[in-house]
Amino acid sequence: MAKKQFKTESKKLLDMMINSIYTHKEIFLRELISNASDAIDKLYFRSLTDGSVTLNRSDYEIRIVPDGENRTLEIRDNGIGMTKDELENNLGTIAHSGSFEFKKDGNDPGSEGGDIDIIGQFGVGFYSAFMVSDSVTVESRAWGADEAYCWRSTGADGYSIEPCDKEDAGTVVTLHLKPDTDEEKYDEFLDEWKIRELVKKYSDYIRYPIRMEVTKSRRKEGSPDDKPEYESYREDETLNTMVPIWKRAQDQVTEDEYADFYRNKFYDYEAPLKVIRQKTEGLSSFEALLFIPAHAPFDYYSREYEKGLQLYSSGVMIMEKCKDLIPDYFSFVRGLVDSADLSLNISREMLQHDRQLKAIARAVEKKVAAELSKMLENERDKYEQFFKAFGRQLKYGLYMDYGAHKETLQDLLLLKSSFEDGKQVTLKEYVSRMKEEQKKIYYAAGETVNQIKLLPQVESVLARGFEVLYLTEDVDEFALSMLGKYADREFLNVQREELDIATDEEKESVKAENEQNAEMLKFIKDSLGDGVNAVRFTNTLEKHPVSLSSEGALSMGMEKTLSQMPGAEDGAVKAQLVLEVNMDHPIAGRLKALYEEDKDKLALYSKILYAQARLISGLTIDNASEIGDLVAGLML
Repeated sequence: MAKKQFKTESKKLLDMMINSIYTHKEIFLRELISNASDAIDKLYFRSLTDGSVTLNRSDYEIRIVPDGENRTLEIRDNGIGMTKDELENNLGTIAHSGSFEFKKDGNDPGSEGGDIDIIGQFGVGFYSAFMVSDSVTVESRAWGADEAYCWRSTGADGYSIEPCDKEDAGTVVTLHLKPDTDEEKYDEFLDEWKIRELVKKYSDYIRYPIRMEVTKSRRKEGSPDDKPEYESYREDETLNTMVPIWKRAQDQVTEDEYADFYRNKFYDYEAPLKVIRQKTEGLSSFEALLFIPAHAPFDYYSREYEKGLQLYSSGVMIMEKCKDLIPDYFSFVRGLVDSADLSLNISREMLQHDRQLKAIARAVEKKVAAELSKMLENERDKYEQFFKAFGRQLKYGLYMDYGAHKETLQDLLLLKSSFEDGKQVTLKEYVSRMKEEQKKIYYAAGETVNQIKLLPQVESVLARGFEVLYLTEDVDEFALSMLGKYADREFLNVQREELDIATDEEKESVKAENEQNAEMLKFIKDSLGDGVNAVRFTNTLEKHPVSLSSEGALSMGMEKTLSQMPGAEDGAVKAQLVLEVNMDHPIAGRLKALYEEDKDKLALYSKILYAQARLISGLTIDNASEIGDLVAGLML
């Protein structure tokens, strides 16, 4: 029979599809299996109303037959098959889909496809076969037809259709694989292990058995125990699970089954900390099976880590990691989403970023946030384990996008606190304990809790009975600054110049002390050069002679963090520091005396006190050698 030509636009589409659309050649098997599943679906659905269809559901199967000697791979099904016209329409016109027409007809009352779930709604997936084969043959006999037909093509040069011998209804797709090259090894698609792997990866939950005759080994009967002999034999094997774990009723799945699924699917050595099931019906119907890991992957806080949930369409995996399904601040979540409603564009690898996908992502985000809140409220120990692994990511989430996600994340935070000496608390718990006269949420930042507790301002705030949050991670203060306030209470770093915990009488006393000694304080400031913006007396240092505070937007902790970032120039980011002198400490009187008697010595004292203040605040000193010499000189 004369060869027929694809239309010009079909030739272009075929070439583009083979060379551009599909990222991985291996997905051809997924596409052909999905098509076979569709064909069986159609026949099964017909059997519900057509008594001539005598097959039981258990009779249906998809069979894979690799032939290494002839370099062919067959995908067989005993589904509804195709007539000559259907071969012409479905395979002769690229991007025409019989499955789509079948499902579209279901919109009409009494039509065939009303309630059946069809995987392949676009007619391009079949042509992925040409990525791995130089010729494709399709033998098909429609259910109830007297004759079978064979469609053959070697690609864009055209195709032929002619009668053939096929006894039973169904379809056989035969691929003749391309020769191996240095870059591509097409032989691997004939290996049993590779076929098993691809079926497990992409088509494990096709609802019909996918079978293949495989080679197995057994011990020869009668062989001696000390030198056992083995023989090979062939046996049918079902390659797919068929029923997804997320399709089973929740009370029918055990914790061990969830744990095994998680370990095997996501390559973790430990069971998940939390399992989340979600089923949503409506404009965007989907099911999700999500896991909160018990620990962070080794590369989690690195650029190499890739977030994303597996995306399935009717049990067929179409994307290994769909980043759009989970926000960055929940990037630790592993799992999958299965939806038959997603719009698949050209191939199952390419998604239209439409309202359906966004709606699913929003629903998943809300579900994860709700489940974390429940864990925090009802399983505190488990939540603290989770937060130890992934709390840093939640803090990054507060900071990113200019605080747009604070409503979602603020009540999930845990921060160390002076309450019960370092216990982690929520912001809600902190606020519930605030004294009536307390107007701010106090915090202090440092490398360790012990270092923070020794800060003079912290001692002063604690002495007045106020609780202090201890921020020990570099992201903490940035997160709180972006949060701004919680429950209408502003956050305040106790090392800020605006710390205000004094009584009105104390404030007047401090103000008077600063006014009376303004010239001396200016002299000290000038002696320190650009090191500080101002020098002031204060009454918030308890027993300590001096300390540092900051004014302006940047704190000392922020300066330290930003200066350590890659590419940061030395001195480019600086906090505006204020040297605070304890007006009630004996050092205050000594400074006043030196201002009257020996300004040169006052200048030296000022440098020593400034260095001391920097060390107390966890900052480095640039002139350690000079300070050492000054201290030694005073001791002589």
